[in-house]
Amino acid sequence: MYLQHARGLLAHPRLGWLTIKNEHTSLAQLCCKRLSVLAAIPAISLFLGLTLMGWSLSGKEFHIFSVDKAFLLSFGFYCSMIIGALSMAYFIFWLEKTYGAKVDFEHCVNFITYTALPMYLAGLVALVPIVWLVVLVILTAVIYSLYLLYVGIPVFMNIPEGRGFMFSTSIIMAGLCTLVSWIALSAVLFSGTIMS
Repeated sequence: MYLQHARGLLAHPRLGWLTIKNEHTSLAQLCCKRLSVLAAIPAISLFLGLTLMGWSLSGKEFHIFSVDKAFLLSFGFYCSMIIGALSMAYFIFWLEKTYGAKVDFEHCVNFITYTALPMYLAGLVALVPIVWLVVLVILTAVIYSLYLLYVGIPVFMNIPEGRGFMFSTSIIMAGLCTLVSWIALSAVLFSGTIMS
């Protein structure tokens, strides 16, 4: 069922959001079966890429990480993705009444999980951790996730498109704040792991 929704959402976003909107799933199922599995895709890819191929800025010289360093980075990355998704879902839940929507927290977690789906799948690029390639693929996935966000908010929250645009823009602002925090935390983890 989840794969059908994901395929439908990536192929026909408006229709995909309509079918996802009516899905009722418990928070435990969302976190255990969806969010944790999707967040594992880039984390496992990063671990394998760092230990088997190594990290490279140019694609010519590769720095292979030890298993413990790669595990620490991958686990931190995994945790930050789950915390980031749940905090974004909470922000949507907190803000939805301002824009006239009425959904529960479970729906917000479901929405943010499907919205970030392209970014989770793009995490497979970490198997070949060449910085410029990773940035290019992730940037493409972010653009498609933003498209899903703008298309999905009015449909999923059952609000007019004008309000949906403002709601989506507010979510992006919160996402940017979350991203800056995540980058700072990642820089601290990454530099601490390399230096040790």
